[in-house]
Amino acid sequence: MNLSRIEQIAIPVRNLARATPFYRDVLGMKLLFEVPPQLAFFDCDGVRLALSIASDPTYEPPGSIVYYRVADIDSAHAELERLGVEFLRGPHLVARLDAVEVWMAFFEDTEGNTLAITTEKAVAHA
Repeated sequence: MNLSRIEQIAIPVRNLARATPFYRDVLGMKLLFEVPPQLAFFDCDGVRLALSIASDPTYEPPGSIVYYRVADIDSAHAELERLGVEFLRGPHLVARLDAVEVWMAFFEDTEGNTLAITTEKAVAHA
């Protein structure tokens, strides 16, 4: 056995009615269905993202960091800022690998969970 494919990620939220429009309207995620007042499910390119009201204080926000891959981090950053997202840290180089540079930018959702956008930029070899 090996665990490799992620089926679903749950992000704990305090206020589902506030968080759902942020993920749907600001981040542009496809809302699959809601189970009010506890859950809202989104499709993230085949991985299901569940926003959930914590039923146990152990799982209250903030949760894990979810990294969303984007094709162009600079334009994604600009578009999210235009939509009112305030970044904790804008696009910056995280690592230089052999053929790519890994870039990331961090922001928070309406519930205080840290999210990130990330991309890999090809490195031109001399």
